[in-house]
Amino acid sequence: MSNPQPPRNRNVLISGASIAGPALAFWLSRYGFAPTIVERAPALRTGGQAIDVLGTGTDVVRKMGLLDQALESSTGKRGTSYVDASGRSRADISSEMFNGVGADGDTEIQRGDLARVLYDATRDDVGYLFGDSITGLTEDAEGVHVTFARAESRTFDLVIGADGVHSNTRALVFGPEHEFLRHMGYYLAIFTTPNLLELDHWEQDYNVPGKIAGSYSARENAEAKAVFAFESGPLDYDHRDVAQQKRILADTFAGVGWAVPRLLAHLDAATDFYFDAMAQIKMDTWSKGRVALVGDAGYCAAPLSGQGANLSLVGAYILAGELAAARGDHTVAFTRYHQELRPMVDACQRFAEGVGKWYAPPTNSMIRLRNLNVRLLPYLPWRALIGGAPQKVARTIPAKNYRPHELVTPPS
Repeated sequence: MSNPQPPRNRNVLISGASIAGPALAFWLSRYGFAPTIVERAPALRTGGQAIDVLGTGTDVVRKMGLLDQALESSTGKRGTSYVDASGRSRADISSEMFNGVGADGDTEIQRGDLARVLYDATRDDVGYLFGDSITGLTEDAEGVHVTFARAESRTFDLVIGADGVHSNTRALVFGPEHEFLRHMGYYLAIFTTPNLLELDHWEQDYNVPGKIAGSYSARENAEAKAVFAFESGPLDYDHRDVAQQKRILADTFAGVGWAVPRLLAHLDAATDFYFDAMAQIKMDTWSKGRVALVGDAGYCAAPLSGQGANLSLVGAYILAGELAAARGDHTVAFTRYHQELRPMVDACQRFAEGVGKWYAPPTNSMIRLRNLNVRLLPYLPWRALIGGAPQKVARTIPAKNYRPHELVTPPS
């Protein structure tokens, strides 16, 4: 039997080189498409928090042949202690309580490490345009005419926004951010520090009402990540003004005890600083004409939900698979993409409800109650149900087999 012809609409522009964008490009290039990725940052961004790859997300990484690399980059974190101002543990929890084991369970990996794994797997087959961004999108019968901040204008068959919560693609095509962003009442900040607390694959967290500060070891304990979160309504600040964001964090945690002053002493020098609201993106549809969204740009579940990387990986896998199955017919593929992925998006976003109040309880009594629950959890008869909840949500849908070798002929 002869191989079918390559798909229609082969030339695809993807905006964003974090997780969803390179994952989508990985599959598209193997299905006979010709993806190009444009990324605003001048180079691959390697900062960010530890993220979980679990459930169907693990299955997708396994199908990519990248599971061994992901496991090699695992943080290896063994657990977390909730401590008082003197550093004495008030409650400990093992990572095994919520995670599976090895290839069939939960892999915790730094966001930047997973981004590097995906970039290394795609850079020989995918065109990357770093230090540039989309400034305009105009669709007609020929495709989508794209203007860039730096590069010359080009026309692509399809454009996919994988550019995060503050998606420029979404704003250009679907409307302003406030129509889709649901603020969840908290802000999160992360940056790299020395391993000041001499942690051994462990995390320590300290709470005061409505705030949490923590540190966990990284890079085989050679360094650490400082993590801060605090309760707040929407703040008025420039999402690209890092100095302003650092001032907000420093002012918010001024006077807080434990190791906070030592951690904040490294704030100004941090080059990988991350700061953003805990928020969800809720949309009725993730496509319009020849433009679609994938990952946080279309359906962010919220930082700290533990599901963001999985949604990005699974969403990219399904979008590419449906485009291949439809032989590039985006009108069919985008509809199927929405139908296949929507149950997982809804489940992950529901799962994220209440994460902030568990992580940064608003009162001292709720902090004590949280710590008591953590201490009792290993002894509860339903601990397996609680511990297995993240995996259950992450397996809301299976990794469908798209059999790309039966559908397309790879380009020469």
